[in-house]
Amino acid sequence: MMKKPLLVCSALALSISSVITPLTATAALPHTVNNQQLPSLAPMLEQVTPAVVSIAVEGKQVSTQRLPDSFRFFFGPDFPSEQVQERPFRGLGSGVIVDADKGYIVTNHHVIGGADKIIVQLHDGREITAELIGSDEMSDIALLKLSEIENLTEITLADSDKLRVGDFAVAIGNPFGLGQTVTSGIISALGRSGLNIENFENFIQTDAAINSGNSGGALVNLNGELVGINTAILGPNGGNVGIGFAIPVNMVKNLTEQILEYGEVKRGVLGVQGGELTSELAEAFGYETNHGAFINQVMPDSAAEKAGLKAGDIIVSVNGKQIRTFGELRAKIATLGAGKKATLGIVRDGKDQSVTVTLQEATLSKVKADNLHPGLAGAEFANTTADDGVKGVKVTSLTDNSMAARYGLQKDDIILGVNRKAIKNLGELRKALDKNPNVLALEVKRGSNILYLIIR
Repeated sequence: MMKKPLLVCSALALSISSVITPLTATAALPHTVNNQQLPSLAPMLEQVTPAVVSIAVEGKQVSTQRLPDSFRFFFGPDFPSEQVQERPFRGLGSGVIVDADKGYIVTNHHVIGGADKIIVQLHDGREITAELIGSDEMSDIALLKLSEIENLTEITLADSDKLRVGDFAVAIGNPFGLGQTVTSGIISALGRSGLNIENFENFIQTDAAINSGNSGGALVNLNGELVGINTAILGPNGGNVGIGFAIPVNMVKNLTEQILEYGEVKRGVLGVQGGELTSELAEAFGYETNHGAFINQVMPDSAAEKAGLKAGDIIVSVNGKQIRTFGELRAKIATLGAGKKATLGIVRDGKDQSVTVTLQEATLSKVKADNLHPGLAGAEFANTTADDGVKGVKVTSLTDNSMAARYGLQKDDIILGVNRKAIKNLGELRKALDKNPNVLALEVKRGSNILYLIIR
């Protein structure tokens, strides 16, 4: 399923890009041909491939088109300024079973974004309906739950912080809808960012061939452990140029744990501004290499200020793991989650130091409602807490004459419930709307009053 053209096409597959020399890993067991032992990935793959699934989605794309002002001149000022259109779509992708007992599957947000129906095809041919537990567009991760959980195989998670450039990697997915395909490559680089693929980027780069349909598939090591979720490629026409990207599994684990606990990702915030560490900056501040994140400003009353960070500090590690770029720092901090403690290794005045910081929560995470429900198109939502301490979803902005406005929503309204079910955050609202109810009865707090708005 395609995501953003530009130079980036989000849909993956990997193919054999080099001849693999004899391997010492336990997964590459020898295979005898003409009395000679050759390495083979088959024994490992026989254990792993049942954990990788194909995903087919159906849904409706909601778009708004601004009408000419002359329409309002002829039909009156109450005539809508925008026209809402719905177009059906279908898409294919891949996913990975990470918990067989509960039927949890990890995939990309862009694979299932806007889907009304999600069908998962298992390795043995079974087709099972899945529901969306939650997703995070900014990191392109989604968590699904299968409606049936019998005879499932889950994949073991590796520690992606232990990856090294040159490690062999194997990708499994559903390129071009052909069915499950296994291909191989190596890890070309780590901590890639600044690609404008996602908002939070800390990619594993591989040199393997990438093709459409493998988004959400597994990138595994030679022991059959998951090291990343394939998410994007770099290519002029969506084809292979030998540069593909995967989201590290440690980042995926942090995000899915937050989705399960809160219904959404509670993003951590450090409260610093900065940039990449150049060789000139490193020399000026007494640091021998240019790996790290340079801080040029610490925000007042932020987690960073409370921990004692200062402008001019160079952050070189998070929880003992090396930081290469400011983009990598941003992604790791954001996905650790609000309220989590992190130990930062820093260089100050040429000396190594360590500080412990408690991450704050992002104060405002806005979501456009156009893809949540057609009747809410034109509204923008964010988590909030009312003056009386009640949590809900606030309407932060509203387009005039939009569908949401015509149904009676107003700016600063706080949604407290949907169809008699309490809503405390965007994750819970999204989950309620993913069931695609025919009628929405919104419990809304407007000032000191509580009212219901009916949206069809």
